[in-house]
Amino acid sequence: MPVAEDLVMVTTTVAEQAEADRLAAACVEARLAACVQCEAVSSVYRWQGKVETAREYRLNAKTTRACRDDLMALIQRLHSYETPEIVSISIEKASDAYGAWIRDETG
Repeated sequence: MPVAEDLVMVTTTVAEQAEADRLAAACVEARLAACVQCEAVSSVYRWQGKVETAREYRLNAKTTRACRDDLMALIQRLHSYETPEIVSISIEKASDAYGAWIRDETG
């Protein structure tokens, strides 16, 4: 698999499936993500001095470095959390076809 220096995955979590669906659609419709996968997860975290446990929905958006900042800004703008997790993770390697598809569908 070739190195994919220009590809990243942007991840966030939300509380409700409806918000996950809305956010995923907005990212793809804006051509800032080629694909957004949504999955239910259980999160344990400290918030305002208390340990909390919550069911959340994780979104993994595949995009390019060129679109990353705009994608992260869109997620921030549409997100319901006061302090949302919005992180970018480098994609170390990807197949030629998958990388080309991400590049074609974004930007």
